[in-house]
Amino acid sequence: MSAVTEVQNTTTEALAALLDGGDGALVTLVAGETRVAAHRAVLAAASPVFAAMFAHDMLEASCGQVSIDDVEGPVLRLLVAYTYTLQAPQLPDTAAQLLSAADKYGLSALKAACERQLISQLAVETAAATAVTAVRHSCPDATRAAVAFIKDHLQVMATRGWADAVLEYPQQVIEVSSMLGEPPAEACSPTATGGGSTPNSDCQPHSGHSRSPAAAAPPTSARHTPPPDDAAVSRFRSLSDAQRGRRLIEAAKEGAVEEVRALLAAGADVGARGEDGETALHWAAWSGHAAVVRLLLSAASDPNARSHGGQTPLHDAALNGHTEVAAALLQAGADRGVRTNDGRTPVDYAGLCNHQEIVEMLTQH
Repeated sequence: MSAVTEVQNTTTEALAALLDGGDGALVTLVAGETRVAAHRAVLAAASPVFAAMFAHDMLEASCGQVSIDDVEGPVLRLLVAYTYTLQAPQLPDTAAQLLSAADKYGLSALKAACERQLISQLAVETAAATAVTAVRHSCPDATRAAVAFIKDHLQVMATRGWADAVLEYPQQVIEVSSMLGEPPAEACSPTATGGGSTPNSDCQPHSGHSRSPAAAAPPTSARHTPPPDDAAVSRFRSLSDAQRGRRLIEAAKEGAVEEVRALLAAGADVGARGEDGETALHWAAWSGHAAVVRLLLSAASDPNARSHGGQTPLHDAALNGHTEVAAALLQAGADRGVRTNDGRTPVDYAGLCNHQEIVEMLTQH
């Protein structure tokens, strides 16, 4: 008998038992501001965790209310709906969260369905998060699929998603990196700044190793470049302020110096922000485009602008080992002591991946 068939049979018996359940048959599950009423018998039939909870008559359960930790309200509703219908929702945006909740409450069929959803929606920007989720919740199929996808799309390791995974789940990223056949130090471990093991200098979310000043590309000055193309400037002036801001961020991300110059001449706002609060300077620093960084700084871009997570352009340059960019930012007045929302300074970021040249640069008085 399959697991799904067994659960279906058990749930059918549980539904029949509801006829004489009385008021005590209901329990209210609470997740933040969300409250979901459900039948104890249905929850217990579908989930061994709920079954154990009600069998031991927990204080919360005996009072008719159970607090559900680490599950957001919308996900809780989907979880409860599944216990009644045994139908996994096709909602790509919540597949990872629902998988986590299904794993926590022992809903193996729902977990497997969510795992299949994660595999089907693998993409460059989300592959790192999928790999981490798969490792954390022991999903072998999703783990293999994510690792194979990353091997075929190495640009995954140059995405913001990879960097976020490195900072939030370093141990899982180390495990994923070992499966990729790369040195585990590809995943920067926060223990590098706390007296633990130090990752080797190969740790680099982008394509190259951190370079010493002698090996860095020679600086180029925006002052000695030709003026922007008049036709391009005119074309950009026809755009709205918001459109010019978005184009500036994209051009900075790609290192398109001439387009950045034309956009600035057309009045693009250097303070325009992306979805996560990053400016064009953040993206240029993240990608290591030193010429674009200097151009933006010459246009009064704020070297201490902070993203939603509290990162400055100097944090981004330090994490990715961009020595020349870090030097330009410091010269423009970047604050080396500013901390992210989780309390990390640029030198902490440089230490995560053992970018020693930047560590020394940031610790010099």
